[in-house]
Amino acid sequence: MSYYPSWYSKEEIKRIEEAERRKMKGIRGSIIAGAAILLVIVLVIMCSVRVPAGYVAVQYSLNGGVKDKVLTQGWHLISPTVKTTKYTVGIEQSYLTSDKRGDSEDDESFTASSAEGKAIDIDLTFTYQYQPESVTKVFTQFKGQSGKEVRDSFIKPNIISWTKEVVARYNVADILGAEKANVNIALTEYISKKFAPYGITISNVSLINVGVDKKTREVINDKIAAQQKAETQKIENQTKVEKAEADAKAKLIEAEAEAKANQLIQKSLTDGVLKQQYIEKWNGELPKVSSEGSMMYNLNDMN
Repeated sequence: MSYYPSWYSKEEIKRIEEAERRKMKGIRGSIIAGAAILLVIVLVIMCSVRVPAGYVAVQYSLNGGVKDKVLTQGWHLISPTVKTTKYTVGIEQSYLTSDKRGDSEDDESFTASSAEGKAIDIDLTFTYQYQPESVTKVFTQFKGQSGKEVRDSFIKPNIISWTKEVVARYNVADILGAEKANVNIALTEYISKKFAPYGITISNVSLINVGVDKKTREVINDKIAAQQKAETQKIENQTKVEKAEADAKAKLIEAEAEAKANQLIQKSLTDGVLKQQYIEKWNGELPKVSSEGSMMYNLNDMN
């Protein structure tokens, strides 16, 4: 309640009170408008979802289940009752290593057995992605787990298991030596087929570090050295054979050329040619000695 001086007339008091009412009404209107704007902002934030590049988001709600349409890269407005889970559809690299590399925060290396039963310590890396058309299937299969949760709880354990199956086909020397590239190819082919039914693409699996005990390492190094020495000797022997064959071929070509030249010379020596050569070489003198029957004459004596 406001108090006014006694000299204010009723009309003045009424005008002042009316002005105050209008002022309060404006303040209340501003507060309501501000609250409404704030509420809209909050609702927009709550109903907005950003999907990063290389990802899609599966939409689901408690009352409507999983929606067939996934959200692609960019900002989207969704219902407040709808939730989303993101999956990478771009190529992601993951690690199973003893050191903290990439997403391998702890020691995630593992041991496998070779064809001879030798224990091998393995660090590896692999690349994976979820197939865009299958992410709703992945969401359902793995009970709403995110892409990273599926990677850690399903992809990595199975990478280890299926890698052991492939490694068991090879000898230690092959894995550490010349066959390592073929082992990586076999790993990629085998594991990618295993994951395909789950809507997960594995595009590359590569062994980074392969460790064995010291004694096995020494045996393998000796074997590799012997193989390299044998290969070097084989190359040297092949080089010598090739050189000998080349020399023999060159001599044969030279002999054939010489024979052909002699043949051509013989063919060109006709009677006319021989006479011409004789004439060209004659010095103009008659023979000093001539014979007729058994009689010998010295022509000089007959002068």
